[in-house]
Amino acid sequence: MAGFFFSLLNYKTEKYVIAENKKIGILFRVYQVAVLAYVIGWVFVMRKGYQEKEEAIQSSVITKLKGVALTNSSDSGPRLWGAEDYVIPPNGEQVFFVVTNFVETPNQRLGLCAEVRVIPVWIKTGVCVNSTGTCEIQGWCPVGKSHRPPEPLLSGAENFTIYIKNFIRFPKFEFSKSNVLETSNDSYLKGCTYEKVEDPYCPIFRLGDLVDWTGNDFQEMAVKGGSVAILIEWNCDLDRDSSHCNPEYSFTRLDSNINNSITSGYNFRYARYYKDATGEDFRTLYKVYGIRFDIMINGRAGRFNIIPTVIAVGSGFALLGAGAFACDMILLYMMNTSSFYRERKFEIINFK
Repeated sequence: MAGFFFSLLNYKTEKYVIAENKKIGILFRVYQVAVLAYVIGWVFVMRKGYQEKEEAIQSSVITKLKGVALTNSSDSGPRLWGAEDYVIPPNGEQVFFVVTNFVETPNQRLGLCAEVRVIPVWIKTGVCVNSTGTCEIQGWCPVGKSHRPPEPLLSGAENFTIYIKNFIRFPKFEFSKSNVLETSNDSYLKGCTYEKVEDPYCPIFRLGDLVDWTGNDFQEMAVKGGSVAILIEWNCDLDRDSSHCNPEYSFTRLDSNINNSITSGYNFRYARYYKDATGEDFRTLYKVYGIRFDIMINGRAGRFNIIPTVIAVGSGFALLGAGAFACDMILLYMMNTSSFYRERKFEIINFK
């Protein structure tokens, strides 16, 4: 035990021994090349390990829809729909809904009427209505219709356009940018439409194209509605000019696109209220089907910093050292000539 503690006071220095073993030599050189390829190719070139990164992106989205559609239903007759009618909410946010189909029940008034079995949630009076074989209910009468039109009433919504203005900021680097092309041409936004190759910097999108890019047909989705995600990805290398920091768009359908699935489609009800000449309230009930758009913003930015650079280089040297250690272990313990190598590798110098 005493000998062990005294050995801790010994100083060990490296001794270089050239082992003329081609197998070990090839193994060591292959390992070195692999480590260098990993550090240079993956760490520095692909992952930009010399940069300080930030993923805490701050963003703001403003949306504006344009387009008009004319419907002619048996209940309300001809009606012109503008953006203030078919966009919910109308002020434009990261999540908005566009009406493409609807069921309308006009002139509903509070009173007593026969229950409709497919809409079971009502206040029942306990009286039976013999003509329908259902209960009498107290509520808005007549009861809302539930039969969905087989074709979208706002089929022209396919040609509506949406203007998506996205501002982003990386606070660590105090870098800000917008997805709108920086140009002095005032008429640019009036005539452009986004196209990935021809016009990738135009922030105006056709609704039909947004659905097509998800792999779905707009007219089919418009019947029952659906949900579409618009992902805007910002990957910015701030060591380059800011003109290289540009948005990348991708589009995905979020709800199930199986026609008979209970999870497919998107709809809800809302009402518009009025007063007649006598001051009595009445309303028009709408069950609307349409497409919900969710705009999602992700991003990361990087800029050169000496600290991650030193850490990446140090990790590379450590990996190279691990290769030398592994080759030493093979020569010391796994070769037929291990004892001969140990004698040459280690030498004890006694100064007593």
